[in-house]
Amino acid sequence: MSKKALFACCVLILTLTAGAVAQTRTPTETTREFYLMMREKKYREAFAMSIYQPAMEGLSAQEFEDLRPDFDRMALAIAEKLPAAIDISGEQISGEFATVFVKVLDADGKEKIEPATLIKVSNAWVVGDKESLDLVKKAGKKFFFEARIIAHHNDVQDMMTRISLAQVLYSQSHNGQFGNMAELIAAGTVPKDIEGIETTGYRFQIVRSADGKSWYATAEPAQYNRTGRLSFYLDAAGVKSGDVGGKPLPVKSK
Repeated sequence: MSKKALFACCVLILTLTAGAVAQTRTPTETTREFYLMMREKKYREAFAMSIYQPAMEGLSAQEFEDLRPDFDRMALAIAEKLPAAIDISGEQISGEFATVFVKVLDADGKEKIEPATLIKVSNAWVVGDKESLDLVKKAGKKFFFEARIIAHHNDVQDMMTRISLAQVLYSQSHNGQFGNMAELIAAGTVPKDIEGIETTGYRFQIVRSADGKSWYATAEPAQYNRTGRLSFYLDAAGVKSGDVGGKPLPVKSK
């Protein structure tokens, strides 16, 4: 046998062996390995064992790096919930579906059991459910970017609610005067990270009138169609939003 043929044979054997390992991995083993890979920030390896595999296919190196902060937040959330040793109390299998029961820590640091759903794809167990897999397949590599935008929109809505409540609290203790961004941050009623774009992907402004008796807040995506699509406007009457290409939302004068 020639060296070239021998090499090709070795590659084939290794490929078949790797495939066999993936196919024979149990739901419990798959879940444990997925969490370990996420904890070690080996995202490609982790997502290969999950419904997110179709979203990884076709990502350029730059797109992957662009998404890394989102993956890092996912890894951090997993690390905060899971004890040092990944403890699994059992699994249930029903045809092409499985549930693995993982011991996690709640917000108070107490242990609880949380179910992890798996489905069988190409004779291998992957972390996730069929409905989500269908969404991932439909979106392809755009999935993570779309998920980021939706998450950021929700974050901005939450922040706007927080700003509105902060202004009420601030005015109650300042003779009816409202606060600007620095004053609300100093009062501890809005988080300091509102000053940057890292958390929400949005630029916020809180504008107070000269007499301090009125105010409004705005938020626009730092990168339109990348970190968000909607622009937001908030005043005492409530919050408005719309897609205006990343520009400030036009608000009609009353």
